[in-house]
Amino acid sequence: MTFRTLGKTLLATSAIVAAMTTSALAQDNPYEPVGDAWFDLPDGRQWGATSTVYYAGDNKIWVAERCGGNSNCLDTPDVDPIMLVDQDGNILKSFGRNMIVWPHGMHVDPDGNLWIADARGDEERKVGHQVHKFSPDGELLMSIGTKGVAGQDKYVFTNPNDVAVAPNGDIFVADGHRPGTNNRIVKYNSKGEYLMEFGTMGAERGEFNEPHALAINSEGKLFVGDRHNSRVQIFDLDGNHIDHWTQFGRPSGIYIDKNDVMYVADSESNTGYQRNPGWERGIRVGDSRTGWVHAFIPDPNQGYMPGTSVAEGVTADEDGNIYSAEVRQRKVRKYIPKTYRGEPRRR
Repeated sequence: MTFRTLGKTLLATSAIVAAMTTSALAQDNPYEPVGDAWFDLPDGRQWGATSTVYYAGDNKIWVAERCGGNSNCLDTPDVDPIMLVDQDGNILKSFGRNMIVWPHGMHVDPDGNLWIADARGDEERKVGHQVHKFSPDGELLMSIGTKGVAGQDKYVFTNPNDVAVAPNGDIFVADGHRPGTNNRIVKYNSKGEYLMEFGTMGAERGEFNEPHALAINSEGKLFVGDRHNSRVQIFDLDGNHIDHWTQFGRPSGIYIDKNDVMYVADSESNTGYQRNPGWERGIRVGDSRTGWVHAFIPDPNQGYMPGTSVAEGVTADEDGNIYSAEVRQRKVRKYIPKTYRGEPRRR
């Protein structure tokens, strides 16, 4: 092959890659928002930052809100940070006052119990740096981690981000909310007994730079939102690395529904130095089995934004509605499928 022929081949290959990249980024948006915010808080209560929502089943959604601010919920002792809400935004129950410092990731296990990662700690009041298991009625059933104490040990976390429970009851905790803290996934059995851990700081396969989100699909694959590395890493449930995907953007939140549809919230692309430049923020919807992205809800504030913008947490109900938790905008937003000739578009 001559240099001229090689050059033409490389140019053609580059054009194909560019077209594929453009196609991957410019996805269809088959959703529309329900107003500017999904629901209002009662009695003049103000929204704080919220980074997590999770579908509870039976057309109900769990919402966590940081007690009117974005610091320490213990400083507002009369406020319940956890709420169960129906599809219309009616609050059905609430709990969690004086139990959680900074609610971060949530998960509903196969038995309907709610798990919450408390990603900050108050050592003086001995609260935080734990993951908690609550019954659907808000009864505390289990806690893993040492109350208010940061560190790295079998039962000591530093700013745990998220928690996910496998069908057999094994518990996975994403530990480390900042790059300089822990960067690991810790596994426990259903009784909360330590089994193993994997991961360390880095950008190679199986390494993490802020494991911010967790989800498990029906194939028994564990998806980790490796946020500062702008990728989703995939493992089996024994911690063996399978693959990593970049087509879902810079992941802050991951939710996988019973049909293996994966929803990934990207709140940080193009919001600072080395934060996935050239990518748009928003919610990407795809297939957790194949990796194909088939829909994209863009952040209306495109272009450079400092810090974060719009969806950090994401979930979806069985009617195809999507819910986003927003730290900067301090609200939960609901998106519904657009109609096509009077009928909802099918995903």
